Amino acid sequence: MNASTLQLIQVCFQALSSTAIAGGFIYAAFQFRQAQKAAHVANFTRLVELQMSLRKMRVDDPSLAAVYAHDIEGLSSDREIREHFFNLMQLSVFEIVWFSYHRGQIPRDYFESWAVRMRDVAAEPSFRRMMSGRQMKIMHDEFQAYMLKMLEEVPERAPPARQPA
Repeated sequence: MNASTLQLIQVCFQALSSTAIAGGFIYAAFQFRQAQKAAHVANFTRLVELQMSLRKMRVDDPSLAAVYAHDIEGLSSDREIREHFFNLMQLSVFEIVWFSYHRGQIPRDYFESWAVRMRDVAAEPSFRRMMSGRQMKIMHDEFQAYMLKMLEEVPERAPPARQPA
């Protein structure tokens, strides 16, 4: 082997090792970005879960809803309060699914299956009352816009006929 061939081999190995190092950096950056997304979704989920636990307390004990007068505006019975906060809890679960999908943490088919079922929920009169009520609803702004659009697209289901007593 002559000197120029040896130099060419050394340059090729240096180029190969430099490429491998650059690839490693790119892969590490990608992994870091994915971990950041997962942490963001986990933090969002935890906050929504905390909010949901406060809502569950009101489902379990409707008298707690009166702590914030604005939360019971237009609600006149324990049943209406329970329905309102139960529907908010359902909405919270879907908000987590929506957020996770939009951050690339769950696949499209899973999100779409939830969206189909939420359209059924959105048709329910009690859900529509909750959404249209003036009570405070803490949601991601884009999610709220998504849900309001869904309500425009989905017709309200007729309430079940009352059985005579």
